Amino acid sequence: MSISVIIPALNEAESIGAVVQSMPWSDIAECIVADNGSTDATAEIAREAGARVIVSPRGYGAAMSAGVKAAVGDVLVFLDGDGADPVEEMVRIAGPVLRGEADLVLASRIMGKREPGSMQASQVFAGHLIGWMVRVFYGFRYTDMCAFRAIRRETLEQMRMTEMTFGWNLEMQIKAVKMGLRVKEVPVDYRRRIGGESKVSGNLSASVKAARRILGVFVRIRKQKQVQNL
Repeated sequence: MSISVIIPALNEAESIGAVVQSMPWSDIAECIVADNGSTDATAEIAREAGARVIVSPRGYGAAMSAGVKAAVGDVLVFLDGDGADPVEEMVRIAGPVLRGEADLVLASRIMGKREPGSMQASQVFAGHLIGWMVRVFYGFRYTDMCAFRAIRRETLEQMRMTEMTFGWNLEMQIKAVKMGLRVKEVPVDYRRRIGGESKVSGNLSASVKAARRILGVFVRIRKQKQVQNL
């Protein structure tokens, strides 16, 4: 099976070049950077580094969705473009999916080592809170909602994803549990972002807005009809 790496990017000019260049090119079919409205040189730098750049509507989930539609791989690997996700660990994330040992593999920053300043206390708390809520309502305990993850294309298509904002990751994780998928979390070390500002935790306003949207996702999915099992 082939691998497509999908990176949503909004004003990540300071980091995207290094992230794309660090790809394990011999092991992947392509690296797609979904630029969703950057006003800096993100697209140009990503393209020069070797990525296939596409333009997507604004919204984190919208960028992810556009990347999925453009991808050619059988297995999709998602990660952020800020340089914090350890690209060198991709084999540990994609491997279980490639070998048929898991349906969804997630990197866990909480289970791994975090460079000081790489995650705010509010992010760690949110991870624990969402993990507790999913366990209470669905019987599965997640430790994190890290963007770094791998899933087979056909599995993701069965999820019929609808969230076009920061709720994309949580929607995928909840639907995975509801579908009875084999989910695996892998501890990874997490670094400080190379540059720029986080769209989720860079300031209090962004954190509050993201938290509100993510909780809204949880409520909406709770009301949805049970996804058909694989």
